[in-house]
Amino acid sequence: MEIRDRFGVERPIVGMIHLPALPGAPGYAGDRTHVHDRMLEDAKRLEAGGIDGIVLENFGDTPFYPESVPNHVVAEMSALASTLSAAVDVPVGINVLRNDADAALSIAAATGGAFVRVNVHIGSAATDQGVLEGSAHETLRLRDRIDADVAILADVHVKHATPLGDAGIERSALEAVERGNADGVIVSGSGTGAEATLEEVERVSDALSGRAPVFVGSGVTSDSVVDCLEAGASGVIVGTALKRDGVTTNPVSSERVEKVVTAARRFGSVDDSDSTDR
Repeated sequence: MEIRDRFGVERPIVGMIHLPALPGAPGYAGDRTHVHDRMLEDAKRLEAGGIDGIVLENFGDTPFYPESVPNHVVAEMSALASTLSAAVDVPVGINVLRNDADAALSIAAATGGAFVRVNVHIGSAATDQGVLEGSAHETLRLRDRIDADVAILADVHVKHATPLGDAGIERSALEAVERGNADGVIVSGSGTGAEATLEEVERVSDALSGRAPVFVGSGVTSDSVVDCLEAGASGVIVGTALKRDGVTTNPVSSERVEKVVTAARRFGSVDDSDSTDR
């Protein structure tokens, strides 16, 4: 995957929209309009602050279905993703938690999405949803079957999980790309908002040697974003640090977005000529 072709910049800063609980989830507040409006408010602040892409995620749907979400979740997220894609001029990605890659890919393909995040693309991981197994063989064939121009970003040693087997993170990253045909990989910390270690970012970046981009997928802040890029990250996915008071479930804070993007620009991650076109 060529980063500039997909995001318009060399080292994208991607922001998260953590959706509130959707209809059917235990935490659903009974108001689709609230979910819709909250999504658009967050998107407006992210784009205005200079973010280069957005990931839409059903973060509020705890406890998560392990692998396949029901049809009504796919329908709700498809409607929201379609509205989001029409409202912003940056690439939109989809992550369907916990690990429904087929749903994410289908939603992205139908709504103009540019990429998906897959938590367990290859191998197996022990999680609070049980043991999850990657289904790269199905995801790649589905992408071909529905003719979807959608990039696959695969987590390696994903957060909130323990990988099974003794493969190191470098081998996992290589196999995700070389055997799982992932278009890029994501290195994260132990949980939502937890920092990824710079050593692991460096090791994965060195192991891939430019075969595929490496994103840092959790714990990135205005203080750490440059360190992540200097460690070899091709881009970062930022969620908690962009929220009011640094709380994951809070609305996006315009001031926090600007702070992260400004810090990244000091590294040269965002071209001024690109950002003024949006």
